[in-house]
Amino acid sequence: MELTEQKNKNRYIHTLFHGDPVIWIVFFLLCAISVIEVYSATSTLSYKDGHYWTPVVKHSMYLLVGFVIAFLVHNIPCRWFKLYPLLFIPASWLLLIMVPFVGETINNARRVIQIFGIPVQPSELAKGAIVIAVAVILSVTQTPKGADKHAFKYILYLTVPTCAIIAPENFSTAALLFLVVLLMMFIGHVPLVQIGKLLGILSIAAVLGGGVMMMVPEKTLDVVPMGHRISTWKHRLTKFTDHSDSKTKEIAPEDYDMTNNAQVANSNIAIATSNIIGKMPGNSVQRDFLSQAYSDFIYSIIIEELGLAGGAGVALLYIILFFRAGKIARQCERNFPAFLVMGLSLLFVIQAMVNMCVAVGLMPVTGQPLPLISRGGASTIVNCVYIGMMLSVSRFAKRREEPATVNENNDVVNEAEFQRTEGIE
Repeated sequence: MELTEQKNKNRYIHTLFHGDPVIWIVFFLLCAISVIEVYSATSTLSYKDGHYWTPVVKHSMYLLVGFVIAFLVHNIPCRWFKLYPLLFIPASWLLLIMVPFVGETINNARRVIQIFGIPVQPSELAKGAIVIAVAVILSVTQTPKGADKHAFKYILYLTVPTCAIIAPENFSTAALLFLVVLLMMFIGHVPLVQIGKLLGILSIAAVLGGGVMMMVPEKTLDVVPMGHRISTWKHRLTKFTDHSDSKTKEIAPEDYDMTNNAQVANSNIAIATSNIIGKMPGNSVQRDFLSQAYSDFIYSIIIEELGLAGGAGVALLYIILFFRAGKIARQCERNFPAFLVMGLSLLFVIQAMVNMCVAVGLMPVTGQPLPLISRGGASTIVNCVYIGMMLSVSRFAKRREEPATVNENNDVVNEAEFQRTEGIE
């Protein structure tokens, strides 16, 4: 009787949550880690507000809304997502143009705009819209030899203006989006000659732009439009590349510039004072000194509290998500769902890698949160939408025909039927 009830319960869960079960599990685990670590990392917000539970309750509500939206989206056939760019590319362009003028200033940058009292980050909408648009272009231009040569220019017609609008206030997001599009073009078999020429042009532009940025005095940057952002990029790059003091002599604690290097210094302390299993959730010390402990540097708090094992476990979840998306893409018969699920997984994984690399000191400081874990509002909900889209692909995308197998009765069946009749599953 108990076995029958358990089977009925499992059958009910299976009929309720469709799509790839591994992605569901990774999604739930990331959300659970998020609630625990945001609860621990928001001590500074709780102190200012006077209500210890308010930040984590608010964040949990966003996650709950995001889960409901992901559940609803995963019930929409993935072919309907082709309509997403038609609406959200023009809308995101309009909002991105408005942000520098009416957006909220956070950390010396305007990235969020209020719409009917709801904070919206237009760059998050633009990222998903561009990825879906690129997936559509790659799918319709596929030939037996790969993507048609015209696909390259169509993709750049959409990507370059979007990144150009995002870059002034959020350069790291623009660079991340361009990298995702570049990898999607490689996956979509865009001619390597075209990709190589693009990389060459970007390399030359990066060298020239970086050289000019480093040589122009800060006084000049202060009077140039958007010069305050260029000055910020210059400071971050200089701090990351300048190791002259540490290479020539040891710096006494009292001589360390904590005013300009507090974030990186406290992040390093959090990681250095952890061990294999960490200090356990709620016992972080550096959360009280890291101003972005619940956002940009939450990975440092994860390592401090959950140890190296916990940090590796979180990284593994994103890796599992990426490889699971690759498996789903290989099983898709049509091109659009395959390119869509790969593009969305690349968005998650590359952003997570950037956040982790910043936390451990392998990259200059950027403003990239850890997807589905960092405290957020609209960005959390948008990431849940992307999860719902990936689940929709795993559910609705037509799969390639499985290779035929001959069973013991010499009947030709597919691989799944063979395993079921032979008792392998």
